[in-house]
Amino acid sequence: MYDFTYLRPRTVAEAVEALRTGFDPKLMAGGMTLLPTMKARLASPATLIDLADIGELRGISVRDNRLEIGAMTRHYDVASDGTVRARIPALADLAGGIADRQVRYRGTMGGSLSNSDPSADYPAAALALDARMITSQKTEAAGDFLLGTFATSLEEDEVLCRISFAIPEAAAYEKIPNPASGYAMTGVFVARLAEGHRVGVTGAASEFFRHRDLETALDGGADHAAALDVPAPDREYLADMHGDARYRRNLVRVAAARAIQKMQS
Repeated sequence: MYDFTYLRPRTVAEAVEALRTGFDPKLMAGGMTLLPTMKARLASPATLIDLADIGELRGISVRDNRLEIGAMTRHYDVASDGTVRARIPALADLAGGIADRQVRYRGTMGGSLSNSDPSADYPAAALALDARMITSQKTEAAGDFLLGTFATSLEEDEVLCRISFAIPEAAAYEKIPNPASGYAMTGVFVARLAEGHRVGVTGAASEFFRHRDLETALDGGADHAAALDVPAPDREYLADMHGDARYRRNLVRVAAARAIQKMQS
């Protein structure tokens, strides 16, 4: 490690002020990605702003018939919370399958979404559940917030505060994990909302995306078997030692069919 200034604000306003006045600042939520990269000297912020003491960034509630979750709410809390399990059980299941127990007790929803890792689980849910990202400056749709690999619309002095999810009529998530890391080689979240189906995909490509052809098929009455006949859209699919791009593209069909079967059963 190396020397840096450590700040622990107690309000969002204090965090924003620290971002504006600190030298080379970086926000830390759970630290599950940031701290390892700092130890490896792949990141070297001069000012580290720890959000752990900001109570207004935690909590789970229902507001305007949407499920609202504070950005600093841990994966474990999302997975075990009674309100989440009652309103969007698929989101609780997703959170319960993130990484390992240690990460689930420290990692946060907002930290994960702000990191925008292309293999993270939450982005699939955010796209499928028509999530609204509520920051210290604005509210915008998840599709506008998530710009690509490790990129979001957050400005340098902006903090993600809450995530608001539409409560679906039914939903399911299916992840095919990387055998080494546990990250999603492909993760597909399928939701049936009042206005129609939405399908979010993570892990398979270099960025998250909605599977709009499959959404159209589901709106037309397709079941999980018919979903296998809907090809994954043209994207820049990832390739590594665990599977090439063609394999990952096929996993989208497989994971989607499994998720739809869960949702429709």
